[in-house]
Amino acid sequence: MSNPSETELIHMFKGIPFTTRSSLELLKSLDTFDAREDDVLLGSYPKSGTHWLAGVITKLYNTPITLTSPIEYGDVSRLEELNKLSSKRIIPTHLDYNMLPSNFKNKNCKMIYISRNPKDTAVSMYHYYRENPHLPTVDTWTAFFDLFLEGDVVCGSWFDHFLSWEEHKNDKNILFLFYEDMKKDLPKIVKEISVFLDIDISDDDIQDICKKSSFSEMKNDTEKENSDPSHTVCALTSNRKLIFRKGTVGDWKNHFTQKQNLKFEEIFNEKMKLSKMAKSLTYEF
Repeated sequence: MSNPSETELIHMFKGIPFTTRSSLELLKSLDTFDAREDDVLLGSYPKSGTHWLAGVITKLYNTPITLTSPIEYGDVSRLEELNKLSSKRIIPTHLDYNMLPSNFKNKNCKMIYISRNPKDTAVSMYHYYRENPHLPTVDTWTAFFDLFLEGDVVCGSWFDHFLSWEEHKNDKNILFLFYEDMKKDLPKIVKEISVFLDIDISDDDIQDICKKSSFSEMKNDTEKENSDPSHTVCALTSNRKLIFRKGTVGDWKNHFTQKQNLKFEEIFNEKMKLSKMAKSLTYEF
């Protein structure tokens, strides 16, 4: 990435690129965060369906909840702001597992990690980069493709991020979901989430939630939202049209050349050779 303004937009923390909207002071102070046992953490790599998942989860509760923007966005005063919020808090994050505030782990907070096949994730992230003034300029898909494979994008390597969470696939306080499964059978996933969160909900209510949580409904609702970034899971833009783009499975085929696909497969197979969860990724329907 050679954009002149890159140093104003991106900085490194523990070897991972972060937007400067995540201040170094905040990143260094995350371990002081006072997690609560009833917090629910939503983990994901960027552009993996976090906003959609959050919309589904907030509809499950009949009691007051607060959905925050990602814990790592803002300055150090962010932690104090979060501490003032009443429970229950639904807190998203794009941090890899190793960088999570230790209190989330010590207090055994429930966490839901959603992943999306990395080819579609790369394409979605490319379009997000292109339209977002808070991220470095990327002129072509070819240029971004190489950056993504090298992990030289916000939140670093998709492969490292996925693997850091997969190490905890047997932890009882973590539910692993796939974006493509939500697309394929949302009622089944909503039921799975409700059981994990100990929420008693009827099949009729699940169907109602799914109707209100379809991609098109969520896209329309999001574009009507208040444009203040602090009011959304996506803290990097006030442009609601960037949050939900296509939402399709397999859009990567409209971008990847045959040569790029072969290169991607080669790197994927090497980096993910020990991963069992990687075998569950879906690239097209």
